[in-house]
This record gives sequence, structure tokens and C-alpha cells, in this order.
Amino acid sequence: MPRIQILSLPEGASDERPPFALVIDQADEAITQSLAYGVTYDSDNGQRPLREALKADLGARAILCFEDTVEIPANDVSAYATPTVNIHVDSLTDMDTAAVADQISRTVELAQARSRTGTPR
Repeated sequence: MPRIQILSLPEGASDERPPFALVIDQADEAITQSLAYGVTYDSDNGQRPLREALKADLGARAILCFEDTVEIPANDVSAYATPTVNIHVDSLTDMDTAAVADQISRTVELAQARSRTGTPR
């Protein structure tokens, strides 16, 4: 199954919106051949290469197509820590659900406040 990724490009002074390249990887031969040699026709532009038509319609600066997997470092979010919060509820048997919800809310609010200020646990 092909993947579609966006590769952000440096913005120029005359750019109305941020430039990007469309990256398609894990593409099968039919897709790569269509983008390489396919044509499209419309009444405004006549016959033109499919790749050029897609670029114009999408506003992309380029369309890159690969059969292999291509990882774009800017799209990799694995380096970012996923914040986790451990919530310890005192005793479910002695508390009603409103009290449990209140305890959870207070713990989440405290974690969010610490996250904003950079305060360690």
C-alpha cells in the first residue's frame, strides 16, 4: 500500500503558501509508471503529463515517487517524548465516581501545569 508524505521546503519571499513536495513511497509498478508516463487531458490545458497536472492541482513543487520506503526525517516524531501520566486512585471502594473523576482531573491539570513550566515531577 503506497504512503503519501509531505516534505516541507524552504519558503521563498514570493511564496503565498509554504512550498512542499509530495512524496509517494512503497508504490507499486502501476503507480510509478502512471506518474512517469501517464497523461491527462482537460479543456483548459489540453493533454499534459499526469505528474505536472497533479503538481499544478495540488500546489506541490515536486512529486517524488519511489518503490522503496523513504523516511523523511522532518516527519519522524519518534524522537519526541510522549508524555505519560500515572494516576493513582486512592481506593475505588471508598470513593464515588465523581470523586475519582475529580482526582483524575486534578492530576491531569497538575501534569499540564508542570509540562508548561518545565517543572520536573
